[in-house]
Amino acid sequence: MDLAYIPSPSTGVIHLGPIPLRGYAFCIIIGVFVAVWYGNKRWIARGGTAGTVADIAVWAVPFGLVGGRLYHVITDYQLYFSEGENWVDAFKIWEGGLGIWGAIALGAVGAWIGCRRRGIPLPAYADAIAPGIALAQAIGRWGNWFNQELYGRPTDLPWALKITESANREAGTYHPTFLYESLWCVGVALLVVWADRRFRLGHGRAFALYVAAYCAGRGWIEYMRVDEAHHVLGLRLNVWTAIVVFLLAVVYIVVSSRVRPGREEIVEPKAEKKPEGSAGSAGPAEKAEKDGESDGDADGGVKADAEPDASSDGAVDLGKDMEHGAGKS
Repeated sequence: MDLAYIPSPSTGVIHLGPIPLRGYAFCIIIGVFVAVWYGNKRWIARGGTAGTVADIAVWAVPFGLVGGRLYHVITDYQLYFSEGENWVDAFKIWEGGLGIWGAIALGAVGAWIGCRRRGIPLPAYADAIAPGIALAQAIGRWGNWFNQELYGRPTDLPWALKITESANREAGTYHPTFLYESLWCVGVALLVVWADRRFRLGHGRAFALYVAAYCAGRGWIEYMRVDEAHHVLGLRLNVWTAIVVFLLAVVYIVVSSRVRPGREEIVEPKAEKKPEGSAGSAGPAEKAEKDGESDGDADGGVKADAEPDASSDGAVDLGKDMEHGAGKS
Protein backbone atom coordinates (compact mmCIF):
# COMPACT_ATOMS: atom_id res chain seq x y z
CA MET A 1 0.00 0.00 0.00
CA ASP A 2 1.36 3.41 -0.97
CA LEU A 3 1.39 5.69 2.06
CA ALA A 4 2.58 8.77 0.18
CA TYR A 5 2.99 9.80 -3.43
CA ILE A 6 2.70 12.78 -5.76
CA PRO A 7 -0.70 12.65 -7.47
CA SER A 8 -1.05 13.34 -11.18
CA PRO A 9 -3.77 15.71 -12.40
CA SER A 10 -6.89 14.01 -13.67
CA THR A 11 -6.70 16.11 -16.83
CA GLY A 12 -4.16 18.31 -18.54
CA VAL A 13 -6.80 20.70 -19.90
CA ILE A 14 -8.93 23.28 -18.11
CA HIS A 15 -11.80 24.75 -20.12
CA LEU A 16 -12.54 28.44 -19.66
CA GLY A 17 -15.87 28.38 -21.42
CA PRO A 18 -15.15 27.34 -25.01
CA ILE A 19 -11.43 28.05 -24.63
CA PRO A 20 -9.21 25.08 -23.62
CA LEU A 21 -6.27 26.03 -21.36
CA ARG A 22 -3.70 23.27 -21.60
CA GLY A 23 -1.34 22.82 -18.67
CA TYR A 24 1.65 22.03 -20.87
CA ALA A 25 1.28 25.19 -22.95
CA PHE A 26 0.58 27.27 -19.84
CA CYS A 27 3.85 26.14 -18.22
CA ILE A 28 5.83 26.95 -21.37
CA ILE A 29 4.29 30.43 -21.61
CA ILE A 30 4.94 31.22 -17.93
CA GLY A 31 8.52 30.01 -18.33
CA VAL A 32 9.09 32.33 -21.30
CA PHE A 33 7.75 35.32 -19.37
CA VAL A 34 10.02 34.56 -16.39
CA ALA A 35 13.05 34.19 -18.65
CA VAL A 36 12.39 37.52 -20.38
CA TRP A 37 11.63 39.33 -17.10
CA TYR A 38 14.73 38.13 -15.30
CA GLY A 39 16.89 38.45 -18.40
CA ASN A 40 15.80 42.08 -18.70
CA LYS A 41 16.88 42.79 -15.10
CA ARG A 42 20.29 41.24 -15.72
CA TRP A 43 20.68 43.04 -19.05
CA ILE A 44 20.01 46.42 -17.44
CA ALA A 45 22.48 45.57 -14.66
CA ARG A 46 25.11 44.86 -17.34
CA GLY A 47 24.58 48.32 -18.85
CA GLY A 48 21.91 47.59 -21.46
CA THR A 49 18.57 49.30 -21.98
CA ALA A 50 15.16 48.12 -20.82
CA GLY A 51 13.14 46.28 -23.45
CA THR A 52 16.09 44.98 -25.45
CA VAL A 53 15.76 41.43 -24.10
CA ALA A 54 12.07 41.32 -25.01
CA ASP A 55 12.74 42.70 -28.49
CA ILE A 56 15.30 39.99 -29.20
CA ALA A 57 13.09 37.34 -27.59
CA VAL A 58 10.53 38.08 -30.32
CA TRP A 59 13.03 36.41 -32.64
CA ALA A 60 14.48 33.81 -30.26
CA VAL A 61 11.26 32.31 -28.85
CA PRO A 62 9.55 31.32 -32.14
CA PHE A 63 12.83 29.91 -33.46
CA GLY A 64 13.28 28.01 -30.20
CA LEU A 65 9.80 26.50 -30.31
CA VAL A 66 10.31 25.34 -33.88
CA GLY A 67 13.76 23.96 -33.06
CA GLY A 68 12.52 22.15 -29.97
CA ARG A 69 9.67 20.54 -31.87
CA LEU A 70 11.88 19.56 -34.80
CA TYR A 71 14.38 17.84 -32.50
CA HIS A 72 11.60 15.90 -30.80
CA VAL A 73 9.92 14.84 -34.04
CA ILE A 74 13.21 13.82 -35.67
CA THR A 75 14.49 11.82 -32.71
CA ASP A 76 11.08 10.24 -32.00
CA TYR A 77 9.88 9.96 -35.59
CA GLN A 78 8.25 6.57 -34.92
CA LEU A 79 5.58 8.32 -32.85
CA TYR A 80 4.35 10.18 -35.92
CA PHE A 81 5.46 8.41 -39.10
CA SER A 82 5.30 4.70 -38.32
CA GLU A 83 2.43 2.45 -39.35
CA GLY A 84 -0.83 3.31 -37.63
CA GLU A 85 0.33 6.78 -36.54
CA ASN A 86 -1.00 10.08 -37.86
CA TRP A 87 1.75 12.42 -39.12
CA VAL A 88 -0.51 15.42 -38.43
CA ASP A 89 0.14 14.84 -34.72
CA ALA A 90 3.68 16.11 -35.29
CA PHE A 91 2.23 19.62 -35.34
CA LYS A 92 0.28 19.24 -32.07
CA ILE A 93 2.85 20.91 -29.89
CA TRP A 94 0.32 21.43 -27.10
CA GLU A 95 0.27 17.67 -26.46
CA GLY A 96 3.92 17.76 -25.39
CA GLY A 97 7.19 17.08 -27.10
CA LEU A 98 9.90 19.76 -27.09
CA GLY A 99 13.58 18.88 -27.21
CA ILE A 100 15.65 21.39 -25.26
CA TRP A 101 18.67 20.74 -27.48
CA GLY A 102 16.83 21.86 -30.60
CA ALA A 103 15.16 24.72 -28.76
CA ILE A 104 18.49 26.18 -27.60
CA ALA A 105 20.21 25.61 -30.95
CA LEU A 106 17.57 27.20 -33.16
CA GLY A 107 16.64 29.74 -30.49
CA ALA A 108 20.26 30.92 -30.61
CA VAL A 109 19.86 31.50 -34.34
CA GLY A 110 16.83 33.68 -33.69
CA ALA A 111 18.68 35.55 -30.94
CA TRP A 112 21.62 36.08 -33.29
CA ILE A 113 19.30 37.67 -35.85
CA GLY A 114 17.78 39.93 -33.22
CA CYS A 115 21.19 40.90 -31.84
CA ARG A 116 22.55 41.75 -35.29
CA ARG A 117 19.60 44.01 -35.96
CA ARG A 118 20.41 45.98 -32.80
CA GLY A 119 24.21 45.84 -33.03
CA ILE A 120 24.53 43.76 -29.84
CA PRO A 121 27.09 40.98 -29.24
CA LEU A 122 25.29 37.64 -28.94
CA PRO A 123 27.60 36.28 -26.18
CA ALA A 124 26.76 39.21 -23.89
CA TYR A 125 23.04 38.71 -24.48
CA ALA A 126 23.38 34.96 -23.85
CA ASP A 127 25.14 35.62 -20.54
CA ALA A 128 22.32 37.88 -19.41
CA ILE A 129 19.51 35.45 -20.16
CA ALA A 130 21.23 32.19 -19.12
CA PRO A 131 19.78 31.94 -15.57
CA GLY A 132 16.36 32.94 -16.88
CA ILE A 133 16.43 30.10 -19.40
CA ALA A 134 17.22 27.64 -16.61
CA LEU A 135 14.26 28.96 -14.61
CA ALA A 136 12.05 28.71 -17.69
CA GLN A 137 13.03 25.05 -18.03
CA ALA A 138 12.25 24.48 -14.35
CA ILE A 139 8.74 25.83 -14.89
CA GLY A 140 8.24 24.19 -18.27
CA ARG A 141 8.99 20.71 -16.87
CA TRP A 142 5.75 20.87 -14.90
CA GLY A 143 4.00 20.61 -18.24
CA ASN A 144 5.14 16.97 -18.28
CA TRP A 145 3.34 16.48 -14.96
CA PHE A 146 0.08 17.70 -16.52
CA ASN A 147 0.56 15.28 -19.42
CA GLN A 148 1.70 12.36 -17.21
CA GLU A 149 4.80 11.79 -19.33
CA LEU A 150 8.57 11.43 -19.11
CA TYR A 151 8.58 9.75 -15.70
CA GLY A 152 11.27 7.38 -14.41
CA ARG A 153 11.49 3.82 -13.19
CA PRO A 154 8.97 2.31 -10.78
CA THR A 155 9.57 3.20 -7.13
CA ASP A 156 7.82 3.16 -3.76
CA LEU A 157 9.58 6.23 -2.38
CA PRO A 158 7.35 8.75 -0.56
CA TRP A 159 7.81 11.26 -3.37
CA ALA A 160 6.93 8.78 -6.10
CA LEU A 161 4.70 10.02 -8.92
CA LYS A 162 1.40 8.19 -9.34
CA ILE A 163 0.54 7.55 -12.98
CA THR A 164 -2.94 6.51 -14.06
CA GLU A 165 -3.80 3.88 -16.64
CA SER A 166 -3.90 4.98 -20.29
CA ALA A 167 -3.51 3.60 -23.79
CA ASN A 168 0.24 4.31 -23.79
CA ARG A 169 1.12 3.98 -20.10
CA GLU A 170 0.74 1.55 -17.21
CA ALA A 171 -0.63 2.62 -13.85
CA GLY A 172 1.81 2.69 -10.95
CA THR A 173 4.20 4.87 -8.96
CA TYR A 174 7.37 6.06 -10.67
CA HIS A 175 10.33 8.35 -10.12
CA PRO A 176 9.15 11.94 -10.80
CA THR A 177 11.97 12.79 -13.19
CA PHE A 178 10.12 15.94 -14.23
CA LEU A 179 10.49 17.14 -10.61
CA TYR A 180 14.15 16.12 -10.43
CA GLU A 181 14.95 18.11 -13.54
CA SER A 182 12.88 21.09 -12.40
CA LEU A 183 14.78 21.29 -9.11
CA TRP A 184 18.08 20.75 -10.90
CA CYS A 185 17.36 23.67 -13.24
CA VAL A 186 16.65 25.96 -10.26
CA GLY A 187 20.03 24.94 -8.87
CA VAL A 188 21.67 25.66 -12.23
CA ALA A 189 20.18 29.16 -12.26
CA LEU A 190 21.50 29.86 -8.77
CA LEU A 191 24.92 28.50 -9.72
CA VAL A 192 25.19 30.74 -12.77
CA VAL A 193 24.10 33.83 -10.83
CA TRP A 194 26.66 33.11 -8.09
CA ALA A 195 29.51 32.36 -10.50
CA ASP A 196 28.70 35.43 -12.59
CA ARG A 197 28.97 37.66 -9.51
CA ARG A 198 32.03 35.92 -8.13
CA PHE A 199 34.10 35.65 -11.33
CA ARG A 200 32.48 38.35 -13.52
CA LEU A 201 31.89 35.96 -16.39
CA GLY A 202 31.76 37.46 -19.86
CA HIS A 203 31.89 36.69 -23.58
CA GLY A 204 29.39 33.84 -23.32
CA ARG A 205 30.97 32.00 -20.40
CA ALA A 206 27.95 32.38 -18.10
CA PHE A 207 25.79 30.81 -20.80
CA ALA A 208 28.34 28.02 -21.32
CA LEU A 209 28.31 27.34 -17.57
CA TYR A 210 24.52 27.03 -17.70
CA VAL A 211 24.80 24.58 -20.60
CA ALA A 212 27.47 22.47 -18.87
CA ALA A 213 25.64 22.38 -15.53
CA TYR A 214 22.32 21.50 -17.16
CA CYS A 215 23.89 18.69 -19.18
CA ALA A 216 25.51 17.25 -16.06
CA GLY A 217 22.09 16.86 -14.48
CA ARG A 218 20.23 15.88 -17.62
CA GLY A 219 22.58 12.93 -18.13
CA TRP A 220 21.67 11.07 -14.94
CA ILE A 221 18.02 12.14 -15.03
CA GLU A 222 17.66 10.93 -18.61
CA TYR A 223 19.20 7.61 -17.60
CA MET A 224 16.33 7.08 -15.13
CA ARG A 225 13.54 7.56 -17.66
CA VAL A 226 11.57 4.62 -19.07
CA ASP A 227 9.77 6.24 -22.00
CA GLU A 228 10.57 4.94 -25.46
CA ALA A 229 13.83 6.32 -26.90
CA HIS A 230 16.57 5.45 -29.36
CA HIS A 231 19.72 3.90 -27.90
CA VAL A 232 23.32 4.12 -29.05
CA LEU A 233 25.86 1.71 -27.53
CA GLY A 234 23.45 0.94 -24.72
CA LEU A 235 22.74 4.56 -23.77
CA ARG A 236 19.76 6.71 -24.63
CA LEU A 237 20.38 9.21 -27.42
CA ASN A 238 19.79 12.18 -25.12
CA VAL A 239 22.41 10.88 -22.69
CA TRP A 240 25.00 10.96 -25.48
CA THR A 241 23.80 14.41 -26.49
CA ALA A 242 24.24 15.62 -22.91
CA ILE A 243 27.78 14.22 -22.76
CA VAL A 244 28.86 15.78 -26.05
CA VAL A 245 27.30 19.19 -25.33
CA PHE A 246 28.77 19.19 -21.81
CA LEU A 247 32.28 18.67 -23.19
CA LEU A 248 31.81 21.38 -25.82
CA ALA A 249 30.61 23.85 -23.17
CA VAL A 250 33.60 23.12 -20.91
CA VAL A 251 36.03 23.52 -23.80
CA TYR A 252 34.42 26.86 -24.68
CA ILE A 253 34.78 28.12 -21.11
CA VAL A 254 38.48 27.20 -20.99
CA VAL A 255 39.37 28.55 -24.44
CA SER A 256 37.28 31.70 -24.10
CA SER A 257 38.78 32.60 -20.72
CA ARG A 258 42.26 32.49 -22.27
CA VAL A 259 41.45 34.21 -25.55
CA ARG A 260 39.04 36.85 -24.22
CA PRO A 261 39.45 37.21 -20.44
CA GLY A 262 37.31 39.57 -18.42
CA ARG A 263 33.87 40.91 -19.23
CA GLU A 264 32.52 43.23 -21.92
CA GLU A 265 32.69 46.89 -20.87
CA ILE A 266 29.85 47.87 -23.22
CA VAL A 267 27.08 45.42 -24.05
CA GLU A 268 24.77 47.78 -25.92
CA PRO A 269 26.27 50.71 -27.85
CA LYS A 270 22.88 52.41 -27.99
CA ALA A 271 22.85 52.69 -24.20
CA GLU A 272 26.14 54.63 -24.28
CA LYS A 273 25.01 57.23 -26.81
CA LYS A 274 23.14 60.40 -25.93
CA PRO A 275 20.25 61.16 -28.26
CA GLU A 276 20.74 64.28 -30.33
CA GLY A 277 18.51 67.26 -29.64
CA SER A 278 17.53 66.03 -26.17
CA ALA A 279 18.80 69.02 -24.18
CA GLY A 280 15.29 69.81 -23.00
CA SER A 281 14.71 66.30 -21.67
CA ALA A 282 18.05 65.44 -20.12
CA GLY A 283 18.11 62.52 -17.70
CA PRO A 284 19.52 62.62 -14.16
CA ALA A 285 23.02 61.67 -15.28
CA GLU A 286 23.08 64.38 -17.96
CA LYS A 287 21.73 66.99 -15.53
CA ALA A 288 24.40 66.11 -12.99
CA GLU A 289 27.07 66.44 -15.67
CA LYS A 290 25.76 69.86 -16.72
CA ASP A 291 25.68 71.06 -13.11
CA GLY A 292 29.25 69.90 -12.51
CA GLU A 293 30.71 71.09 -15.83
CA SER A 294 30.26 74.78 -16.58
CA ASP A 295 31.58 74.35 -20.11
CA GLY A 296 28.73 71.98 -21.21
CA ASP A 297 28.79 68.71 -23.13
CA ALA A 298 31.69 69.64 -25.36
CA ASP A 299 34.14 70.01 -22.47
CA GLY A 300 32.72 66.90 -20.85
CA GLY A 301 33.57 64.95 -24.00
CA VAL A 302 37.13 66.33 -24.00
CA LYS A 303 37.60 65.44 -20.36
CA ALA A 304 36.36 61.92 -20.97
CA ASP A 305 38.93 61.51 -23.69
CA ALA A 306 41.66 62.91 -21.50
CA GLU A 307 40.86 60.67 -18.51
CA PRO A 308 39.94 57.20 -19.84
CA ASP A 309 41.06 55.38 -16.70
CA ALA A 310 38.77 57.32 -14.39
CA SER A 311 35.80 56.89 -16.71
CA SER A 312 36.44 53.19 -17.08
CA ASP A 313 36.70 52.64 -13.34
CA GLY A 314 33.45 54.48 -12.81
CA ALA A 315 31.67 52.31 -15.35
CA VAL A 316 32.96 49.14 -13.70
CA ASP A 317 31.90 50.33 -10.24
CA LEU A 318 28.46 51.24 -11.58
CA GLY A 319 28.14 47.79 -13.14
CA LYS A 320 29.04 46.16 -9.81
CA ASP A 321 26.47 48.22 -7.91
CA MET A 322 23.76 47.45 -10.42
CA GLU A 323 24.64 43.76 -10.36
CA HIS A 324 24.32 43.57 -6.59
CA GLY A 325 21.00 45.39 -6.79
CA ALA A 326 19.63 42.94 -9.33
CA GLY A 327 20.77 39.95 -7.30
CA LYS A 328 18.84 41.05 -4.23
CA SER A 329 15.53 41.36 -6.08
